[in-house]
This record gives sequence, C-alpha cells and structure tokens, in this order.
Amino acid sequence: MTTIPTVTAHNGFALPAIGLGTYRLDGDAGADAVSAAIGAGYRLVDTAFNYENEGSVGRGVTAAGVDRAEIIVTTKLPGRHHASVKARSSIEESRSRLGLDATDLHLIHWPNPSQDEYVQAWAALVDAQSRGVVRQIGVSNFLPAHLKRIEHETGARPVVNQIEVHPYFPQEEQLAYHRAQGIITEAWSPIGRAQAVLDEPVIRDVASAHGITPAQAVLAWHVARGTVAIPKASTPEHQAANLAAAAVTLDTAEVEAITALGRPDGRLFDADPATHEES
Repeated sequence: MTTIPTVTAHNGFALPAIGLGTYRLDGDAGADAVSAAIGAGYRLVDTAFNYENEGSVGRGVTAAGVDRAEIIVTTKLPGRHHASVKARSSIEESRSRLGLDATDLHLIHWPNPSQDEYVQAWAALVDAQSRGVVRQIGVSNFLPAHLKRIEHETGARPVVNQIEVHPYFPQEEQLAYHRAQGIITEAWSPIGRAQAVLDEPVIRDVASAHGITPAQAVLAWHVARGTVAIPKASTPEHQAANLAAAAVTLDTAEVEAITALGRPDGRLFDADPATHEES
C-alpha cells in the first residue's frame, strides 16, 4: 500500500496529500466506490451537502470496516444555509445523513459575498466545534479578504481552504498566502475537467520520464507543491492509480514547467469567489 505524505495546518491537524472526491458518486454504487477506496488506502473522503450523497458516503465509510479514527470525512455547508439558525441545523443534518457521531472536517462551501452571511456561517462552525459536533473547521473558495475577515470577527482561523487548483489555474499567490497562515490548500478538480490538460506536451513529457500516466503526473505536481488533491475516482483501477501518484517525486524544473501552463482565463467555469453565489 502506498505511503501517503501529509500536509499540516497551523494547529497540527494533518491531511493526506491525496484524498477521494465524491461528486456524483451516489446511491449504492457511490457507497461501494467509497468503501473500495478506503480499502485501497484512502483516508480522506470529501463530500458536500449539495452533492446529495452524504448518505451514500457515510454508508461507504461504515462498510469499509476500517477504524473510524483513521478516516477523515469532509463535508460542506451550502450557501442557502449561511444564516446562524440554518447553519446550525444544516451542520447537524449533515452529521445525521453521514451517520457519524461527528464530521471530521466541515467547510463553508462558498462565501457568497453579496449575501454577506458567511461570518454567521463561520461562527456556527466555531460553535459546532466547541460542542463536539464537528472536529475541525475550514472553508472552501475563500479569498484572502474573506479569510482575514472571519478570523478578525471570530478569532478562529480555518485549517483548510479548498479552492480550484490545476495546471491551467495554479493559484501561486493564494497558495503562498495559505502557507504563510498555516492553512492547508485542498485542490478541487485537481486534474481539470478537460482532456486538453492531459494532452499538454510538458505533462506528457513528465509522465514519460517517470513511467506514469499524465493524470498521475498532475497529481504528483500537487503533492510537490504541498496541496491536497481530491480527485474523483469510481473504479478500483482509477483509485489505485491516483493514490500511487503520491509516491512520485518531481524535480523543481518539472514542477515549474507544469505551473507555467497557468492561464489568465484558466478557471473551469465562471466561479470567481468574489462574485459567485451558490444556492
């Protein structure tokens, strides 16, 4: 089984460098995929209230038969539940859907800045942590200004910020800010959603040099940069290949060459956290 390096936050909380994304892994097949992934060695599983699969993820975690203390289950609070009362019940509902005594890592999915209730949502997570409903708390898609504000108003700093990171959108400035603050960067859609990334000559060259697939080369790039990648994988073969990428070491030149693929218009869709609103 591949030994997975970890990334550590300001409070000592650590995440494995590669986890399992579960978007659209639902129903019995989703539960089976989660269980198989844990059996293969995954110890970080990522879902969200809005993925509508928390029940399947929870069943998969239970069915895996692995010591619960070894598995970090992450979920996310949706935009429509930011107000204090809604946030509290949503956090508890996620725990019920998952069938767990507590969620290991609970994030705010998007800041929804025009709604301007994300500080209330963050305060609800701080309270949930104090009550033992949630073990660790973080955010997703927050910009530095959002991060500074929630810490200033509550005194609590997130352990994680899950953001869009892939070769076309490497986010160097935001990653540097996270490192300075001791905030773990998690990358959603870490490989991108287009074959174009995997067809890039530089990525194919790196893959060839290491005897790995282009997708593994991209995941190794994430590991080298200290970001936690959470690619979705439903088949045992795909799950094993993604996890094996954690053992691949890229040199500085290879990392820089992949990072150089970044584009000004590199986002996968119109999801700038300064303006995007999630329901």
